[in-house]
Amino acid sequence: MTIPPGAGDNRRPDDADPRSPDEEPEVRGAGSRRRRGVIASAVLVAIAGLLVVNAVVVSRQDAEAGGSPALPLAGGSVYVRQDGPRDAPALVLVHGLAGSTSWWDPLVPMLARSHRVIRIDLLGHGRSAKPAGGGYAIPEQGRRVGEALDRLGVRQAMVVGHSTGGSVATALAERRRDLVTGLVLIDSGPRMDAFISDGLVGRLLFVPAVGQLLWRFRTDAILRRGLETAFSRRGYQIPQQLVHDVRGTTYHALTATSRAADDYLTQRALPDRLTALGKPLLVIFGEEDRRWRSASAAGYRVVPDARVELLPGVGHTPMLEDPSRTAALLLEFTALHAAQPDRTTR
Repeated sequence: MTIPPGAGDNRRPDDADPRSPDEEPEVRGAGSRRRRGVIASAVLVAIAGLLVVNAVVVSRQDAEAGGSPALPLAGGSVYVRQDGPRDAPALVLVHGLAGSTSWWDPLVPMLARSHRVIRIDLLGHGRSAKPAGGGYAIPEQGRRVGEALDRLGVRQAMVVGHSTGGSVATALAERRRDLVTGLVLIDSGPRMDAFISDGLVGRLLFVPAVGQLLWRFRTDAILRRGLETAFSRRGYQIPQQLVHDVRGTTYHALTATSRAADDYLTQRALPDRLTALGKPLLVIFGEEDRRWRSASAAGYRVVPDARVELLPGVGHTPMLEDPSRTAALLLEFTALHAAQPDRTTR
């Protein structure tokens, strides 16, 4: 028997493809979702890679000293500025984190009438060198200040430190008791539990990858936001120079110095260190400080004969917010505990 073509084949022409029409969009949809997932994963990996690369590049940035005169010291050159008579008692001013010699500008004319005023940009700050390596530990910063004073022929000095600069001044006195005749600490937190906050920007800077990204794309607006907690006096306008100071600091110098300051206080509180030194001490604190609790200034009273002054209506930076009152306190204190003038100077 001859079987006609197609006989016994019950499939319709539409049945040539065993998949139903309803299945095709589902298969295509699944494939599309897989492709989108692969693309999204690739984008995330690329972004993560860029963040890592940026973090490495930003963290390794450094800079040579950019000011003159700069003293070449072990670990990097530091910028030094002097005002007043060279044969007058020496008064050394040490700025805080992300600061520079310019933070003392309003005080200097009042102090330089009777003192040899010496300002030093700490390593990593202002116009001093900003190495990508070490050298930012507080004892090292103190040692470097002492070496700078030796180069300048200073044998005795009253040392004033603002905020982190107070720790540097203390470290210098611990190392060179012969050099430091007395100490003035301005809004220097006595211990870590007195710390309040350095603001949202400050906190973000220490978040891995995020901090470096924020630093690369920092604007004046971002930097001013970060500086806000350093001031509390109503109507105070942050000088543009302070914004330049922060901008000029490398990410590594900023974060390394901050961590070093925390380590120094964690190892031993400032009042304990100062008690052991036995040096005359004046503590000035703004009552409205938004970085360190002003009530913590009372902790310095354990230091024998320490004088503690709280300034109302002032925040973390009295020498800029109320320079006249700050200068008056400094001059009164130095008159009682003046360093001997250096007759042989360079």
